[in-house]
Amino acid sequence: MFWHSQSKIYRKTDTFLLYEYFSTLFHSTQPLRHLIIMTEDSFEDLFQDKTIQQKPLQPGDKLNATVASISGDNIFLDIGGKSEGVLNASELRNAEGELELTTGDTVTVFLLTMRGGEITFTTKLGSGHSNLHELEAAFSSSIPVEGKVVKEVKGGFEINIAGQRAFCPYSQMGLRRVEDPEEYLEQSLSFKIIEFGNRGRNIIVSARALLEEKREEEKQLLQETLSENMQVKGVVTSIRDFGAFVDIGGVDGLIPMGELAWGQVDRAEDILEQGQEVEVLVQKLDWENDRISLSLKKTTESPWTKAQDEFPEGSVHQGTISRLTKFGAFVSLKPGLDGLLHISKLGDGKRIMHPREAVEAGQLISVRVEKIDVEAQKISLTPEDYKESGKEVDHSYKEKMKSTPKSFGTLGDLLQKQLLKKK
Repeated sequence: MFWHSQSKIYRKTDTFLLYEYFSTLFHSTQPLRHLIIMTEDSFEDLFQDKTIQQKPLQPGDKLNATVASISGDNIFLDIGGKSEGVLNASELRNAEGELELTTGDTVTVFLLTMRGGEITFTTKLGSGHSNLHELEAAFSSSIPVEGKVVKEVKGGFEINIAGQRAFCPYSQMGLRRVEDPEEYLEQSLSFKIIEFGNRGRNIIVSARALLEEKREEEKQLLQETLSENMQVKGVVTSIRDFGAFVDIGGVDGLIPMGELAWGQVDRAEDILEQGQEVEVLVQKLDWENDRISLSLKKTTESPWTKAQDEFPEGSVHQGTISRLTKFGAFVSLKPGLDGLLHISKLGDGKRIMHPREAVEAGQLISVRVEKIDVEAQKISLTPEDYKESGKEVDHSYKEKMKSTPKSFGTLGDLLQKQLLKKK
């Protein structure tokens, strides 16, 4: 058991503390009704409530604060302690000068300074007037700064941060290579100061560093929520010869060429374009190697599901020659469903060396389904007017072959016949 008097807690077994407690109590004006007998459990609860202390804040610390009140140009923040933080309202005003938050909202801020009992926060420096001292503090504390892309210079861009000049290399403007520098001009972006030299005369900034930090945070969240066979939304970030990359919210996944659509796809550009929003299926997750495999085609029904009913053996259909190979021609019966016309079935019975001698890509053709194997996803086709023999057989030729002797005899026999003719 324990005795409790306001903020002091004493163990029954601790004689010295008990003596101190009663000595203090008897020399005070407090009545004995403040003496409360506490159980072991209630002591532990009170101990946990009273002894947990927040880690002292340091310049550059990032935290989520609640807007306690707004007064003029100041936003007062509840940061979970006895003191309130102050944020300049100009940082959160839109183009029309209106505040984009209200009392009770949560805002992510960085500790800027602690002077004379006032705790100053910022969402990012540079939105108003910032001196070199503040920019140096932002550099040492990794506080984001806001800058405007003024112009393109050799190797990168000139950035204006509240009147101070800075430089951002091409490689630090984004997560991907700069294709069109003009698209960045006159834009206001968030940067991280990665070099502050020569007393502020040499400031190098990076937008990429902040984007990578954000993506890492998003990646951690995805690892907790993302799973295989889940359908998610994303945005196409780049298109390559081997497929397309899609940002699914913090990480990029790859849609291989074979997963873009049902059927043959020669170019990813024929299916997708950069910046397009898509819904994809997560096929495989490999967080250790940062590889995520996606599928676009599996978000739609496979054309093979109803192929047996739509294309039974012996049925005739119109198709388009989709591509030629040395062993035959593929015919598209419907999107994602191709059948094969073997080279032996082409040429009207004549022996040909390549299907291009009989048909060409893009040609419309009437075909008959010879065989369909849904499990193997294969369809064998023949031309509609195809005959097994390729052409009619000349039966008179066969009779002549029967009456013709299989051998003309030996050389001696021939000579003897010639002698008999002369006689």
